[in-house]
Amino acid sequence: MEIWVNPQCSKCRSAVGELDAAGAGYTVRRYLEDPPSVAELEAVLGRLGLEPWDIARTGEGVAKELGLRELPKDAEHRDDWLRLMSENPKLIQRPIITASEGTTVVGRDPESVSRVLDAEKNA
Repeated sequence: MEIWVNPQCSKCRSAVGELDAAGAGYTVRRYLEDPPSVAELEAVLGRLGLEPWDIARTGEGVAKELGLRELPKDAEHRDDWLRLMSENPKLIQRPIITASEGTTVVGRDPESVSRVLDAEKNA
């Protein structure tokens, strides 16, 4: 299992705590220091069944600087979203947790973390 975290984020710390409490084995990726490539973002989005704008943090200062809120949420601009998120990982919602069998969640609540833990147990 892998979890993308920002150690300063309370939701990330909570998710890590839940994984630890469950005794789960996982790898931590500090995605601000090791940003995902466009291909990695595409893979995560495919597993989530979401589009880039669905996991974008549009309230971040960098989002405002880049005009992200004005960028259309459509197929024509999808690659722009992906590129901007890869180049500016602060734009990516966190934490993202992927079980070894591929189940992926944005683990901002205990239910999502439980879902990925269940998938890991059944893998």
